[in-house]
Amino acid sequence: MILLRKTVWPLRETISSLERTGCQLIQESTNLFLKDIYDHTIQVIETVENFRDMLSSMLDIYLSSVNNRVNEIMKVLTIIATIFMPLTFLAGIYGMNFKYMPELEWHWGYFFVWGVMITIAIFTVIYFRKKSGFDRGIIYTKRAFYLID
Repeated sequence: MILLRKTVWPLRETISSLERTGCQLIQESTNLFLKDIYDHTIQVIETVENFRDMLSSMLDIYLSSVNNRVNEIMKVLTIIATIFMPLTFLAGIYGMNFKYMPELEWHWGYFFVWGVMITIAIFTVIYFRKKSGFDRGIIYTKRAFYLID
């Protein structure tokens, strides 16, 4: 569209200058023909401008839809990171190699930590389901991943 506009725009000025000059070589019938060409050139320029506007609008719509898909993906990734953040904190604390941590000597300590971590994960998922429509985000994200591939 840019190339077409660059090609047609100077043609308008050229035909206008040919039409305005009172050259003896241009007959009256040719002058009528030049007026007709000038009108057609103006129509082509307006059509090109309309197509440029339409292309610009289509590009905006496309970029908006891509942005919406990325937002849905980021929403789900944020929820997943938020679920695993407290679990990572607990694993980091119990992964330290201190000699005098009281929980290390418990017989059921390993299972207790697993129970606490699973409970935190379940409560976090329940909270996000009630608060932000967690299920809908996953459905949209699966569709967005499908559309990206």
